[in-house]
Amino acid sequence: MSTTNENRLNEPTKRDIVVQMLSERGVELHEIADLTLFLQKPYVPELTFEICLDHIERVVMKREVQNAILTGLELDIMAEKGHLDEPLRSMLMNDYGLYGIDEVLALAIVNVYGSIGFTNFGYVDKLKPGVIKRIDEEGKAPDKCNTFLDDIVGAIAAAAASSIAHRYAK
Repeated sequence: MSTTNENRLNEPTKRDIVVQMLSERGVELHEIADLTLFLQKPYVPELTFEICLDHIERVVMKREVQNAILTGLELDIMAEKGHLDEPLRSMLMNDYGLYGIDEVLALAIVNVYGSIGFTNFGYVDKLKPGVIKRIDEEGKAPDKCNTFLDDIVGAIAAAAASSIAHRYAK
C-alpha cells in the first residue's frame, strides 16, 4: 500500500468529524438515541436503545446529513466567535423566532427519510424533550449559540425514528 493510501486510512472520516463536533458542542450520540427511543417506543414496543443507536449511526453516515450538520454547527460557532456580520449574528445569538433557516436546514436531514421524519421533527421541535431542552436552555447564555444545534439534534433523532418506523412498521 502506498504512503498516500496509508495516510488516508489514518485520517478521520467525515462521520468522525461530525460526531466530534457534536461532542464538542455538548451532545453525544447516545443522547440522541434516547430521544429516538422516546419517539418510537410507543409504536414499536420491542424497540431497544441499541437499535436506536444503530439507526442514529446510520443517519450520521449519510453524506447529506453530514453536510447539514457541518454547515449548521459551523454557523453556530461563527456566531459565538463574532465572525458573522449584523444583523445575522444577533439573529443567531438570540435564536430569533422568525429566522427559520435553522429549521429549513434540519429539514434537509429528515427529508432523507420521508414524511414521517417531518412529523417527528415538528413534534420534538415544539415539545423540546430531553437533550433538546438542555441544548435550548444552554443556548440562552449570552456567549453561546445553539440556534442550529437543537434543530440538528432533533432532526437526527426524527430521521432515525423514521428509519425505525420504516423497518418495523406492521
